[in-house]
Amino acid sequence: MLRISVWGLLALIFTGCASLTPKNGRNWAPDQTRLPTYEDLAGQITIHNVRNCRYTSSDEYVVQYYDKQFNLSDVQSVDFLIAPFDDTPAVAHTMLSFGLADGDQIVSSVEIRKEADEEYSAWKGFFNQYELMYVIGDERDIINLSSNQYKSDVYLYRTTATPEQSQQLLIDVLQRANKLAVKPEFYNTLTNNCTTNIVRHVNDLAPDRVSYNYKVLLPGYSDEYAYELGLLDQSVPFDELKQRSRINDLAEKYEYDPDFSAKIRRR
Repeated sequence: MLRISVWGLLALIFTGCASLTPKNGRNWAPDQTRLPTYEDLAGQITIHNVRNCRYTSSDEYVVQYYDKQFNLSDVQSVDFLIAPFDDTPAVAHTMLSFGLADGDQIVSSVEIRKEADEEYSAWKGFFNQYELMYVIGDERDIINLSSNQYKSDVYLYRTTATPEQSQQLLIDVLQRANKLAVKPEFYNTLTNNCTTNIVRHVNDLAPDRVSYNYKVLLPGYSDEYAYELGLLDQSVPFDELKQRSRINDLAEKYEYDPDFSAKIRRR
Protein backbone atom coordinates (compact mmCIF):
# COMPACT_ATOMS: atom_id res chain seq x y z
CA MET A 1 0.00 0.00 0.00
CA LEU A 2 2.85 2.40 0.85
CA ARG A 3 4.54 1.64 -2.48
CA ILE A 4 1.31 2.40 -4.33
CA SER A 5 0.93 5.66 -2.41
CA VAL A 6 4.49 6.75 -3.25
CA TRP A 7 4.03 5.98 -6.94
CA GLY A 8 0.68 7.72 -6.89
CA LEU A 9 2.24 10.82 -5.33
CA LEU A 10 5.03 10.84 -7.92
CA ALA A 11 2.47 10.48 -10.70
CA LEU A 12 0.58 13.49 -9.35
CA ILE A 13 3.78 15.55 -9.15
CA PHE A 14 4.85 14.75 -12.69
CA THR A 15 1.34 15.28 -14.04
CA GLY A 16 1.21 18.67 -12.35
CA CYS A 17 4.63 19.64 -13.69
CA ALA A 18 3.69 18.56 -17.21
CA SER A 19 0.73 20.94 -17.12
CA LEU A 20 2.95 23.98 -16.48
CA THR A 21 3.77 26.36 -19.31
CA PRO A 22 7.12 28.17 -19.68
CA LYS A 23 6.82 31.96 -19.89
CA ASN A 24 9.03 34.91 -20.73
CA GLY A 25 6.89 37.37 -18.78
CA ARG A 26 7.81 37.01 -15.12
CA ASN A 27 9.42 39.21 -12.46
CA TRP A 28 12.98 38.28 -13.35
CA ALA A 29 16.17 38.79 -11.38
CA PRO A 30 17.79 42.09 -12.45
CA ASP A 31 20.68 40.40 -14.26
CA GLN A 32 18.31 38.23 -16.33
CA THR A 33 15.59 40.65 -17.37
CA ARG A 34 16.71 40.88 -21.00
CA LEU A 35 16.97 37.99 -23.43
CA PRO A 36 19.71 38.14 -26.07
CA THR A 37 18.80 38.04 -29.76
CA TYR A 38 20.81 38.39 -32.93
CA GLU A 39 20.58 39.49 -36.54
CA ASP A 40 22.67 38.35 -39.49
CA LEU A 41 22.81 40.71 -42.47
CA ALA A 42 25.04 39.10 -45.08
CA GLY A 43 27.57 38.02 -42.46
CA GLN A 44 27.38 41.23 -40.42
CA ILE A 45 26.34 39.97 -36.98
CA THR A 46 24.57 42.11 -34.39
CA ILE A 47 23.96 40.60 -30.96
CA HIS A 48 21.47 42.53 -28.85
CA ASN A 49 21.53 42.56 -25.04
CA VAL A 50 25.07 41.37 -24.39
CA ARG A 51 25.29 41.42 -20.59
CA ASN A 52 28.07 43.34 -18.88
CA CYS A 53 27.55 43.37 -15.11
CA ARG A 54 30.02 44.87 -12.66
CA TYR A 55 30.02 43.08 -9.29
CA THR A 56 30.77 44.07 -5.72
CA SER A 57 29.47 40.66 -4.55
CA SER A 58 27.59 37.75 -6.13
CA ASP A 59 24.26 39.43 -5.40
CA GLU A 60 25.29 43.10 -5.60
CA TYR A 61 26.02 44.42 -9.06
CA VAL A 62 25.35 47.08 -11.64
CA VAL A 63 23.61 45.66 -14.70
CA GLN A 64 24.57 46.97 -18.12
CA TYR A 65 23.83 45.73 -21.62
CA TYR A 66 25.24 46.58 -25.01
CA ASP A 67 24.85 45.54 -28.64
CA LYS A 68 27.83 43.85 -30.27
CA GLN A 69 28.53 44.12 -34.01
CA PHE A 70 31.17 42.18 -35.94
CA ASN A 71 31.69 40.20 -39.12
CA LEU A 72 31.11 36.48 -38.79
CA SER A 73 34.50 35.92 -40.42
CA ASP A 74 36.07 37.67 -37.41
CA VAL A 75 35.21 34.67 -35.20
CA GLN A 76 38.47 32.74 -34.95
CA SER A 77 38.15 30.34 -32.03
CA VAL A 78 36.01 28.89 -29.28
CA ASP A 79 37.16 28.06 -25.76
CA PHE A 80 35.50 25.71 -23.27
CA LEU A 81 34.94 26.99 -19.73
CA ILE A 82 34.07 24.79 -16.77
CA ALA A 83 33.38 25.80 -13.16
CA PRO A 84 32.89 22.77 -10.85
CA PHE A 85 30.61 23.18 -7.85
CA ASP A 86 32.69 23.44 -4.67
CA ASP A 87 30.63 20.97 -2.64
CA THR A 88 30.00 18.54 -5.53
CA PRO A 89 32.87 18.71 -8.05
CA ALA A 90 31.25 16.07 -10.27
CA VAL A 91 28.67 18.76 -11.02
CA ALA A 92 29.77 21.87 -12.89
CA HIS A 93 28.66 24.82 -14.95
CA THR A 94 29.99 24.78 -18.50
CA MET A 95 30.21 27.63 -21.02
CA LEU A 96 31.62 28.59 -24.41
CA SER A 97 33.74 31.66 -25.14
CA PHE A 98 34.08 32.76 -28.76
CA GLY A 99 37.21 34.66 -29.76
CA LEU A 100 37.21 37.47 -32.31
CA ALA A 101 40.10 38.63 -34.46
CA ASP A 102 40.45 41.85 -32.43
CA GLY A 103 40.97 39.89 -29.19
CA ASP A 104 37.44 40.37 -27.85
CA GLN A 105 35.55 37.39 -26.41
CA ILE A 106 31.82 36.64 -26.31
CA VAL A 107 30.56 34.07 -23.79
CA SER A 108 27.48 31.86 -24.07
CA SER A 109 26.25 30.62 -20.68
CA VAL A 110 23.13 28.42 -20.56
CA GLU A 111 21.40 28.95 -17.22
CA ILE A 112 18.15 28.89 -15.34
CA ARG A 113 16.32 32.17 -15.72
CA LYS A 114 15.83 33.20 -12.12
CA GLU A 115 12.90 35.17 -10.87
CA ALA A 116 13.58 37.92 -8.33
CA ASP A 117 14.90 36.44 -5.06
CA GLU A 118 14.92 32.92 -6.54
CA GLU A 119 17.85 30.55 -6.04
CA TYR A 120 18.98 27.47 -7.93
CA SER A 121 18.01 24.02 -6.69
CA ALA A 122 19.04 20.97 -8.71
CA TRP A 123 16.04 19.11 -7.29
CA LYS A 124 13.57 21.78 -8.43
CA GLY A 125 15.21 21.70 -11.83
CA PHE A 126 13.64 18.29 -12.49
CA PHE A 127 10.11 19.65 -12.13
CA ASN A 128 9.67 22.53 -14.61
CA GLN A 129 10.33 25.18 -11.97
CA TYR A 130 12.78 27.28 -14.02
CA GLU A 131 12.80 28.66 -17.51
CA LEU A 132 15.93 28.16 -19.63
CA MET A 133 18.04 31.16 -20.64
CA TYR A 134 21.04 31.73 -22.86
CA VAL A 135 23.11 34.51 -21.32
CA ILE A 136 25.33 36.09 -23.96
CA GLY A 137 27.80 38.05 -21.94
CA ASP A 138 31.01 40.01 -21.73
CA GLU A 139 33.75 37.58 -20.70
CA ARG A 140 34.85 39.73 -17.75
CA ASP A 141 31.29 39.62 -16.38
CA ILE A 142 30.84 35.86 -16.70
CA ILE A 143 34.26 34.78 -15.44
CA ASN A 144 34.37 37.36 -12.65
CA LEU A 145 31.04 36.10 -11.30
CA SER A 146 32.20 32.47 -11.16
CA SER A 147 35.81 33.01 -10.12
CA ASN A 148 35.94 36.16 -8.02
CA GLN A 149 32.43 36.29 -6.55
CA TYR A 150 31.30 32.65 -6.20
CA LYS A 151 34.95 31.64 -5.61
CA SER A 152 34.54 28.59 -7.83
CA ASP A 153 37.51 27.08 -9.62
CA VAL A 154 37.31 28.10 -13.28
CA TYR A 155 39.14 26.27 -16.05
CA LEU A 156 39.57 27.73 -19.53
CA TYR A 157 40.48 25.27 -22.29
CA ARG A 158 41.39 26.12 -25.86
CA THR A 159 39.48 23.83 -28.21
CA THR A 160 40.66 22.36 -31.48
CA ALA A 161 37.81 23.97 -33.45
CA THR A 162 38.81 25.72 -36.67
CA PRO A 163 37.67 29.29 -37.35
CA GLU A 164 34.97 27.95 -39.68
CA GLN A 165 33.73 25.49 -37.05
CA SER A 166 33.77 28.23 -34.41
CA GLN A 167 31.68 30.47 -36.68
CA GLN A 168 29.15 27.72 -37.34
CA LEU A 169 28.93 26.91 -33.64
CA LEU A 170 28.31 30.54 -32.70
CA ILE A 171 25.50 30.84 -35.25
CA ASP A 172 23.91 27.65 -33.92
CA VAL A 173 24.05 29.08 -30.39
CA LEU A 174 22.59 32.43 -31.46
CA GLN A 175 19.79 30.80 -33.43
CA ARG A 176 18.77 28.91 -30.30
CA ALA A 177 18.83 32.15 -28.30
CA ASN A 178 16.49 33.71 -30.88
CA LYS A 179 14.09 30.77 -30.60
CA LEU A 180 13.97 31.02 -26.80
CA ALA A 181 13.08 34.70 -27.08
CA VAL A 182 9.79 33.76 -28.79
CA LYS A 183 9.24 30.21 -27.54
CA PRO A 184 10.48 29.72 -23.96
CA GLU A 185 11.47 26.32 -22.60
CA PHE A 186 11.85 24.83 -19.17
CA TYR A 187 15.31 24.09 -17.83
CA ASN A 188 15.82 20.47 -16.77
CA THR A 189 18.63 19.43 -14.46
CA LEU A 190 19.26 16.24 -16.45
CA THR A 191 18.14 16.84 -20.04
CA ASN A 192 18.11 20.59 -20.78
CA ASN A 193 21.02 22.22 -19.00
CA CYS A 194 24.28 24.00 -19.78
CA THR A 195 26.21 20.91 -20.86
CA THR A 196 23.50 19.04 -22.75
CA ASN A 197 22.90 22.16 -24.82
CA ILE A 198 26.59 22.46 -25.70
CA VAL A 199 26.53 18.79 -26.75
CA ARG A 200 23.50 19.46 -28.95
CA HIS A 201 25.23 22.38 -30.63
CA VAL A 202 28.33 20.31 -31.35
CA ASN A 203 26.24 17.43 -32.67
CA ASP A 204 24.20 19.81 -34.84
CA LEU A 205 27.43 20.55 -36.71
CA ALA A 206 28.92 17.04 -36.53
CA PRO A 207 26.21 14.43 -35.86
CA ASP A 208 27.07 11.93 -33.12
CA ARG A 209 30.40 13.67 -32.43
CA VAL A 210 29.63 13.61 -28.70
CA SER A 211 27.75 10.72 -27.08
CA TYR A 212 25.64 11.06 -23.96
CA ASN A 213 27.28 9.29 -21.05
CA TYR A 214 28.00 9.89 -17.39
CA LYS A 215 30.62 12.53 -18.22
CA VAL A 216 27.87 14.60 -19.83
CA LEU A 217 25.30 13.90 -17.13
CA LEU A 218 27.95 14.72 -14.49
CA PRO A 219 29.56 17.69 -16.23
CA GLY A 220 32.37 17.99 -13.73
CA TYR A 221 33.95 15.32 -15.94
CA SER A 222 33.05 17.01 -19.22
CA ASP A 223 36.49 18.57 -19.69
CA GLU A 224 38.12 15.15 -19.43
CA TYR A 225 35.58 13.78 -21.91
CA ALA A 226 36.23 16.62 -24.36
CA TYR A 227 39.95 15.83 -24.07
CA GLU A 228 39.34 12.14 -24.80
CA LEU A 229 37.34 13.09 -27.91
CA GLY A 230 40.12 15.28 -29.24
CA LEU A 231 38.12 18.47 -28.77
CA LEU A 232 40.90 19.87 -26.55
CA ASP A 233 44.67 19.97 -26.98
CA GLN A 234 46.09 16.47 -26.49
CA SER A 235 49.78 17.41 -26.72
CA VAL A 236 50.12 17.08 -22.93
CA PRO A 237 48.49 14.66 -20.44
CA PHE A 238 45.04 15.75 -19.28
CA ASP A 239 46.07 16.29 -15.65
CA GLU A 240 48.79 18.69 -16.78
CA LEU A 241 46.42 20.48 -19.15
CA LYS A 242 43.86 20.91 -16.39
CA GLN A 243 46.44 22.32 -14.00
CA ARG A 244 47.55 24.84 -16.63
CA SER A 245 43.97 25.80 -17.46
CA ARG A 246 42.87 27.04 -14.03
CA ILE A 247 42.55 30.82 -14.36
CA ASN A 248 41.38 32.02 -10.93
CA ASP A 249 44.61 33.77 -10.01
CA LEU A 250 44.76 35.55 -13.36
CA ALA A 251 41.06 36.46 -13.28
CA GLU A 252 41.54 38.09 -9.89
CA LYS A 253 44.79 39.81 -10.81
CA TYR A 254 43.46 41.31 -14.05
CA GLU A 255 39.82 41.85 -13.04
CA TYR A 256 39.94 45.56 -13.96
CA ASP A 257 42.52 45.34 -16.74
CA PRO A 258 41.28 46.47 -20.18
CA ASP A 259 43.14 43.46 -21.66
CA PHE A 260 41.41 41.01 -19.29
CA SER A 261 40.64 38.34 -21.91
CA ALA A 262 44.14 38.33 -23.36
CA LYS A 263 45.90 38.24 -20.00
CA ILE A 264 43.90 35.37 -18.48
CA ARG A 265 45.08 33.30 -21.47
CA ARG A 266 48.79 33.98 -20.88
CA ARG A 267 49.92 30.78 -19.22
